[in-house]
Order: sequence, then structure tokens, then C-alpha cells
Amino acid sequence: MEFVLYLVVGALSGVLAGLFGVGGGLILVPVLVYSLAAQGVSADVLTHVAVGTSLATIVFTSVNSVLAHQKHGAILWPLVKPISLGVLAGAALGAMTASMIQGPMLQKIIGVFALSMAVQMAFNLTPKTRRPPPATPGLVAAGGIIGWASAIFGIAGGSLTVPFLVWRSTDMKKAVATSAACGVPIALAAAIGYVVTGWGMQGLPAWSTGFVYWPAVAGLAATSMLFARVGAKLAHRLNPLLLKRLFALMLVVVGCNFLLR
Repeated sequence: MEFVLYLVVGALSGVLAGLFGVGGGLILVPVLVYSLAAQGVSADVLTHVAVGTSLATIVFTSVNSVLAHQKHGAILWPLVKPISLGVLAGAALGAMTASMIQGPMLQKIIGVFALSMAVQMAFNLTPKTRRPPPATPGLVAAGGIIGWASAIFGIAGGSLTVPFLVWRSTDMKKAVATSAACGVPIALAAAIGYVVTGWGMQGLPAWSTGFVYWPAVAGLAATSMLFARVGAKLAHRLNPLLLKRLFALMLVVVGCNFLLR
């Protein structure tokens, strides 16, 4: 039954990854917290395992999303390269930062972040400017901040990268596609960081490597890889505003639940 849940959630997160460039982590982390708690995983490592497993799953989701967006020629590779350089360092630092935060506090931090993203999505709060993207040093710095925050929250950075790119005069569809490409190094670097920082910890579930729980990765990735392409196709055909608001409603529920746990 647990594996079936992972298959269903993987499909949903895959669609969201392709549609919004958000990687699906804001869905994966809560589901993993609940399912791992039901398995009796210690509260000391519960949230860290959920975040690390989410990031490992997002590696597969992001790769498929990138392949789908690349077919439309929407990825701005000159922006991806410098942002990714900053991401690699930022994601590693973020994994180290998260390892120093106690599990219950990490849940509250993620809950606040989920509520913030709900407000941003519900009201479509996208900063407007005509300024072009910054030079390479500015992109590297932005990537470092995005990678650091993404590793803590267990996301691929789309909810941060997309607003940043749109703020710097990037077309919305190209921003989503470029964000998906940046999500690969974010998730990969952060997942490796969670493997390293969780190595040898007490209370981890069986079949874990550090803070990454592989049975969940297998179930989630199996369907997310397929449905990421579906989401990417929808992103080029539909106005996602209504879907964003529905997603925002779900994030309100998730955020409040995390804060009240």
C-alpha cells in the first residue's frame, strides 16, 4: 500500500515539475514525512530523511522535464551554466545547514516556506522589471542562494528560480524550462550532501544511504519520470494560473499542518 502511494504521488509531482518547474518537492516532502512517521522512523531523523529522499527523487524528475522542455527549444543554456556553478556550492552548504537543524524545527521552517509559496502562487506575485539578467557573477551568486535554500526545503529550486528569472525579464515559459534545467544540479548536489551528512546516523530506516530512503525513491521516480513530460507539454499549451491557485490551497494545508505538528 505504501509503494502504491509513492507511485501516485510520484505521478503528481512529475506533472508539477514539468508544468511549473518546481520539481514537486513541496508535495514529496509532506508525503514522505507522513509515510515515514507511520513506519515508526525516529523524529530525530524523520524530516531529514524526507528531504533527502525528495531531492534524490527530483534528480530523475528534473532530467525528464529538461528533455521535454529541450524539444521546445525553451531552455536558456547561457543562463543555466553560471547559475549551476553557484547551485553546486549552495546546495552542498544547504545540506550541511539542514543537518544542524533539529527535525521538529526543520518541519516548521518548511511549513513557513510552504505558506509563503502558497501566497506567491495564489496571487501570482511575480516581480516585474525590464532589467536584463545580471552578468555572470550575479548569476553565480543567485545560484548559490537558490541552491542553499533548495537543499534545506527539499525542492529543485523552481519556486525560487522562476520568479528570479521572470524578475530579470525572462519569458515565463523559458523561465520554467530554464528552471527545470537548473533543478538537476540542485537536486543532485543536495542529495549527495544528504547522503554524506546522514552517513552512520542512528534511527534511519532499512535500505537507506545516509538520509536517502531508496524504496521511496524507486516508487516515486518510477512514475515521476513519466509524468514530468506530461507536465512539460501542458506548460506549453495551458494557462497554469488556476492550477497554481489550486496548488496554493494544498500548500496552505501542508504548511499549517507542519506548523501545528
